[in-house]
Amino acid sequence: MVTTLYLVRHGALVGSGQKRYNGSIDTPMSEKGFEQVKAASAFIAGHLRNAACSRYLSYLRDVHGSAGTADCRDKEAAVMQAVYCSDLTRAVTSAGIIAEPYGVKAVRVPGLRERSFGEWEGMTFSEIKERFPAEFEAWARNPLTHSPVGGENTAEVKERVVRALGEILGRHKGNNIAVVAHGGVNRIILCHILGMPLENIFRIEQDYAAVNIVEFWEKYPVVKLINGSSTAALGGDKEVSEGK
Repeated sequence: MVTTLYLVRHGALVGSGQKRYNGSIDTPMSEKGFEQVKAASAFIAGHLRNAACSRYLSYLRDVHGSAGTADCRDKEAAVMQAVYCSDLTRAVTSAGIIAEPYGVKAVRVPGLRERSFGEWEGMTFSEIKERFPAEFEAWARNPLTHSPVGGENTAEVKERVVRALGEILGRHKGNNIAVVAHGGVNRIILCHILGMPLENIFRIEQDYAAVNIVEFWEKYPVVKLINGSSTAALGGDKEVSEGK
């Protein structure tokens, strides 16, 4: 029995042309963001149609002893059973777009919201570097041992995010589920799944409307895709900060 997680980042935001830490500020998506998420939703639907057959033929069935993995004829395998999201508007809106084709309602989970950046929230990179040069350099160098001034530290964010994800996965064994969150949250989840030290969160890219796919097999999770994008034709923005 395989649980498949589609971990998605929200679409581009109003004013996203500037490099800015929005963090827990409830900034809405732009029209471009809507189009990016619609493209991501179509990408996910296509993957769902092919995923059951891919799992049925995968060597992982032998590694994990998954004789019961659904075959290509299983129509239920092409359905998204649940969608969860951060409680910030940009994630809620994105989750609604992804959930709509399957007739499910996105469930808001406060534990999935983006990190609070404290005094840096709403500021551009240039403004932060000018006012907090030493603190910003330390944060960029090692986001585990340093934190935004007055904001959450990485260990605190990991604790609430991993707890929220664990509760979601526990409710949906063997299902396809989507979690729509933020650049920083997604990086922490992927580091956790891959067993990567949190010092390396900035080594994982998360563009707007990025799709990450993880299959949870019996023995261990398998990451199938990181930062997947179907938005290149829409001029998809490149992520350059954790909290945009």
